[in-house]
Amino acid sequence: MQFMQRIEEASRKKKTDIVLALDFPFQTPQDRTTLLSKAQAVLAAIHPHVCAVKINHHLVLPLGTFDGVQTLVNDAHDKGLQTIIDCKANDIGATNQIIAEYYFAAGFDAIIANPFVGWEDGLKPIFDVAKRCERGVILLAYMSHKGAREGYGQTVLDSKTGKPILQYVSFAWKSLSWKADGIVVGATSPEKIAQLHSVVGEAVPIYSPGIGAQGGMVDAVRKAGARYLIVGREITHAKNPADVAKRILSSAKP
Repeated sequence: MQFMQRIEEASRKKKTDIVLALDFPFQTPQDRTTLLSKAQAVLAAIHPHVCAVKINHHLVLPLGTFDGVQTLVNDAHDKGLQTIIDCKANDIGATNQIIAEYYFAAGFDAIIANPFVGWEDGLKPIFDVAKRCERGVILLAYMSHKGAREGYGQTVLDSKTGKPILQYVSFAWKSLSWKADGIVVGATSPEKIAQLHSVVGEAVPIYSPGIGAQGGMVDAVRKAGARYLIVGREITHAKNPADVAKRILSSAKP
C-alpha cells in the first residue's frame, strides 16, 4: 500500500484529519532524555485524535535520526499513525537521494521536499527512492510564515509556456506532473489553499500547517480545501494536549 492510501486509511479509521507537528522549545543537550520522554508522553496522550505525526529539526537535531527519533517513529507506527519527516529536502540530487534513504531507513513514511531545486538532478532521486520504498513525497507549495510571499509568492515565467505564473501555482502544477503525494499550503493563507485546490483537486492532498499558534483558523482552512490540518505548538505547548486535540478535532471533522 502506498503512503497516500495509508494515511487516508489512518484518517478514516481514527476519524481525524489532524497531523501532529511534534515540535518543542529549545532544550539543552543535557535535557535530551527529558525531551524524548516529553515527546513520547504527548504522543501517548493525543494519538487517538491524530492520523499522522510530522517531525522536523526540533527533534532530529537533539535526539538524532537513528536513536531517539527512530524510537518515536516506531511508537507512532505502533499507535496506527503515519510519520512524516519535515526536512524540506533542498539540495542536489545525489545529496537528496542520501537524505531520503536515511530517513526512510529510520522508518519515516513520507518526506517533505522543496520544489525550488527542480526535477532533474534535484528532486527526481527522492521520488525514485520513495517509489522503490513505497514511501511518499510531499512538496512545499506555500509556507505559513509572513516571508513566504518573498519566495513562493513571486511571479515567474513558466518554463514551458514562457508566460507569467505565480511561483506557488507552478509548484502545484509540478505536484501533479511529478505525482507527489501532497502539497503544503499554509493555513495562514486560506485563499491560496482554495486557489491551489482548484488546480490539484482531489489528486494531490493539501497539508496545511499554521493552525492555532500562527493564526490559521480550522473552519477557513477546511472550507478552502485542505485535506490534512498540521497542528504543532497549539497542542505540544498545552498543559493538556489531549484536550486541545479533541477541541480542534471537534471543529475539524473530515
